[in-house]
Amino acid sequence: MYCGSCLRDNAMATELLARGHDVLLLPVYTPTFTDEPNVSEDHVALGGISAYLEQYVPFFRKTPSWLDRLWDSKTILSLASRKSISVNPKMLGEMTVSVLRGEDGFQRKEIKKLIEWLKELPPPDVINLPYTLLIALARPLKEAFNCPVLCTLQGEDLFLDGLPEPYRSEAMDLIRGQVDEVDLFLSVSEYYAGFMPQYLGIPPEKIRVVPLGINPNGFALKKPNASGSFTVGFLGRVAPEKGLHVLAETYCLLRQSGELPEARLEVAGYMAADCQPYLREIEARLREAKLAGEFHYRGVLDRAEKVAFLRQLDVMSMPATYNEPKGVSLLEAMACGVPLVQPRRGGFTEVVERTGGGLLVKPDDPERLAEGILKVYKDTELEAQLSANGFRGVREHYTVAHMTDKLLQAYQSVIPVAENKVA
Repeated sequence: MYCGSCLRDNAMATELLARGHDVLLLPVYTPTFTDEPNVSEDHVALGGISAYLEQYVPFFRKTPSWLDRLWDSKTILSLASRKSISVNPKMLGEMTVSVLRGEDGFQRKEIKKLIEWLKELPPPDVINLPYTLLIALARPLKEAFNCPVLCTLQGEDLFLDGLPEPYRSEAMDLIRGQVDEVDLFLSVSEYYAGFMPQYLGIPPEKIRVVPLGINPNGFALKKPNASGSFTVGFLGRVAPEKGLHVLAETYCLLRQSGELPEARLEVAGYMAADCQPYLREIEARLREAKLAGEFHYRGVLDRAEKVAFLRQLDVMSMPATYNEPKGVSLLEAMACGVPLVQPRRGGFTEVVERTGGGLLVKPDDPERLAEGILKVYKDTELEAQLSANGFRGVREHYTVAHMTDKLLQAYQSVIPVAENKVA
């Protein structure tokens, strides 16, 4: 899958490298997939197959490293991950808790292998964990390399809240108990920086905001609609929490009202195998409304295809049903001048307000969402203004260069003497 966090971190590492820093971007569990040149290492830490086998088959907790290389290779892990491995938290409770126990968990051998591998490289000035689900690495890494350890906060609450009990409570307690091992936490949004102190007990003074950023190169401004058919778009993971069903219901209301006489609903993004029934339910609802011919699911898109997809849209909405802290696809849409209509929740609010590239409506309300989309459809001056605001606002506030400036400031705040080595 093209994961928003992977896209963000890869863009960050690419920018750091371009500025002359020494960066090691190390995948965890499986190789990463991006729609830009991938600068991550071929080596994968805590190989997903090994981590799984060590969780459920005691024999593999003692196998030698040379044997583990058979299933830890990038080729094997890539093949496995392309088979739609489930990331459903309901299926991964036991392993999540075990990994959070760190050296007391079943994956202790993987932590030892990671440290041994890293010791063959130049010592890092700073280590940045990608999320708190790996916070158990902080203490052993700090002890091994005597350097600050930071941790990015970028959406782990959705996964944690999906864990069944007792695993959710155990995981939350384990994370809270290791907050002191991290020198600084980096939040991807102001919203998340305000949410995490209460949620995980992270002291507010230990959180810095490093806002999202994209590389705007290639995201060309869309042309005015001359076809007459108004195109509503969705770009994001096809899953209930991302709210495609809300947008589909909104689309039905718009078309049945008679106020939107000619339209299409275009959708693109990764869909896990266990979400296929969800998509079928949406398609059935559109068939029931006699609108099936206006709905198109385009699947996963590469970068060029994504830009082409966005430039055909008249408006985009990803009406997530939870407080999403990120929203990379919203930045990509605005980078092409596509107006947004978003629920007023999570990180969406600050993105839309800071750029002026869209409208905010009441969450989880198809009628309010329909009203917002109709405003864009009926008022061509408003549409043009939102388009211009978003196109300009992303480039002023949400570029990878701006994001990297904030990141380096955070790193330098915990490193006594800033050097040109970042891991």
